[in-house]
Amino acid sequence: MGTTITVIVLLLIVVAGTAYLVRSQAQAKQRRVEDAKADARRWVERLGGQVLNLTGTDLASQQALADASERYTAAGSEMERAETAEQAQLAKQTALEGLYYVRAARTAMGIDPGPALPDDPERERAGKVTEHRSVDVEGQHYEASPQPTSNTPHYYPGGRVAGRPVPQGWYSEPWWKPALVAGAWGLGSMLLFSTMFSGMAGIPSAEAWEDGYDAGQEDAMESGDGGDAGDGGDAGGGDDFGGGDFGGGDFGGGDFGGDFGGF
Repeated sequence: MGTTITVIVLLLIVVAGTAYLVRSQAQAKQRRVEDAKADARRWVERLGGQVLNLTGTDLASQQALADASERYTAAGSEMERAETAEQAQLAKQTALEGLYYVRAARTAMGIDPGPALPDDPERERAGKVTEHRSVDVEGQHYEASPQPTSNTPHYYPGGRVAGRPVPQGWYSEPWWKPALVAGAWGLGSMLLFSTMFSGMAGIPSAEAWEDGYDAGQEDAMESGDGGDAGDGGDAGGGDDFGGGDFGGGDFGGGDFGGDFGGF
C-alpha cells in the first residue's frame, strides 16, 4: 500500500512539474513575441511619423518618400499578421528599410538625415555606388550615381535581391525591381550589372555577382568555398525588402515596364 502511494505521489509530482515547465515555456515564448512586437512597433511608428510629416521638394526626394510610404504600408500589414517573434522581426526589417528611404529623401532635400539606423551587414557587403556612370544596354539608357540628381531619382539602400547584391546608390531606373517581384534575375541582368559597375571599387565582378557573391569573394568562388554568401534566393520573396509591396509606383507601367521587360 505504501509503495502504491509513493508511486502515485511521484507521478503527481512529475505531472505537475511537466505542466509547470510547459506553462513556463509558453509564457516565455509569449514574452518574446510581445517584446519583438513592441520593438517592431516602435520602428513602424517612427517610420510613420516621418512619412506623414515629410513632403518631397524634388523628384528624388518625392520618389524616396513614395518608396518609404510603401514600406510603411507593408510593415503595418505585417504587424497586424504577426503572431511570432520572426514575423514581428520581418515587420521591423521592412520599417527599417523604409527609414533608409526616408534618410535618402532628407539628404536629397538638403536636411539633416536624422539619427543613424542599426547596421545591416547585407547592405554593407552589397557595396555602394562611388562614381557616376552612364551606360546604354540593349537600347536602354541607365545611370547610377552616389548622389541624387535629376537623372537618378531612384534610390536603393543596398542589399540582396533574389540572392545577388545590389549596391546602395541612386539610379535612373529601378533596375532591380523585376528580380524583386519575380524572385529571379532575367537573362540580361548580368550584362546590365557588368556594364554599369565594371571596375567600380567595392562592387563585385559580374561573374561573382552572377554567382551571388559580394565584392572580394572571388577567391572563395574559385575555391568553391563560398559559405552562405549566395543563400539569399528568397530575398525577392519579401524577408528584408518589404515583401510584395513593390507592385505599384512607377514599376507597373510606363517605359520602364516595357523597355526593361527583356530582363
